[in-house]
Amino acid sequence: MAESSAPLDNRARASYTALSIPQSAAMSIQTTTVGSYPVPDWLSALPSEQAVIDATRVVFDTQRQAGIDLPTDGELYRFDVNHPDTNGMIEYFVHKLGGIDSRVGREDTAAFRAKHEMAFRSKPAAVVRGPITEGVLNLAEDCARAGKVAGGPFKFTLTSPYMLARTLLDTHYHDFAALNMAMADAMAAQAADLKCDCVQVDEANIPGNPADAPIAAAGINRVLDAVKGTKAVHFCFGNYGGQTIQKGEWSALITFLNSLRADHLVLELAHRPAADLDALKELDPKIGVGLGVVDIKVNHIESADEIARRIEAAEKKLGTGRVKFIHPDCGFWMLKRSIADRKIEALAKGRDRFEGR
Repeated sequence: MAESSAPLDNRARASYTALSIPQSAAMSIQTTTVGSYPVPDWLSALPSEQAVIDATRVVFDTQRQAGIDLPTDGELYRFDVNHPDTNGMIEYFVHKLGGIDSRVGREDTAAFRAKHEMAFRSKPAAVVRGPITEGVLNLAEDCARAGKVAGGPFKFTLTSPYMLARTLLDTHYHDFAALNMAMADAMAAQAADLKCDCVQVDEANIPGNPADAPIAAAGINRVLDAVKGTKAVHFCFGNYGGQTIQKGEWSALITFLNSLRADHLVLELAHRPAADLDALKELDPKIGVGLGVVDIKVNHIESADEIARRIEAAEKKLGTGRVKFIHPDCGFWMLKRSIADRKIEALAKGRDRFEGR
């Protein structure tokens, strides 16, 4: 797990303040969030298009007032009360694509369970019955809605084709690699029209399935190549109902990570063993490191000193200037807003503490 959260004592604080870090390198660290935000009670009680817009404005303003440099829209437009465990991370996408049937019958469920590939899901998200097309998915519209109330630079997120494909029962392609690339083509077409400062592809399955890395990389890169702005990929070891669901370690994924055509990665590290940082020494220096410094799987509110120490530990191991972003390990959707908001504030304060602002 993450290092001790005890606050710095006066001696450590003085030593920490004197840490020799070039100002230009320190100032390069940006704060961002990963994506989701707790759905406000008033939005779930009285959902409407206008309510989503209003709530999205609140999410952006909350982050900017806390000092977040590159906020996200909170992904509130995805929320479906029927799929609260994944906050619409899967169903919002696959249910709108062509060739995919959201109606899942008894035989479909039995066939999916027989594969024993995703035990934490009791049934497939949907069934592939024909060639996958964009269908009625319109991420450009979702992104534009966010842009109207963003109030500055912002990041837009979408789920990786590999992760989406893994949740489906395929009765058409009968070949997972082909299914993955068909999904990638549809998502790449969507990504090409996103007007934002950064597009982030989210993948929470491959960390526990490194053998599939070449397949996953091919699909993710297809999407990244279509993005016109800054390209990021988020990886974590699962956040299903706020719980880790994948077993693995970053050392098994370095070759895969280096194969991605991303500008930076957004990695879960606060809820991980400290030794995971050692593996990232082998990360291609052309790929920026996004450092998870806020643990979203606990209610504890990190202090600025805790976060500053985590940045310091990463810079010592990876090299001064390697950390380009700091962020939470994953999205905040399963936390109470009072917890999420204070963690967001801590994120910016920790960066400022590290840089001596």
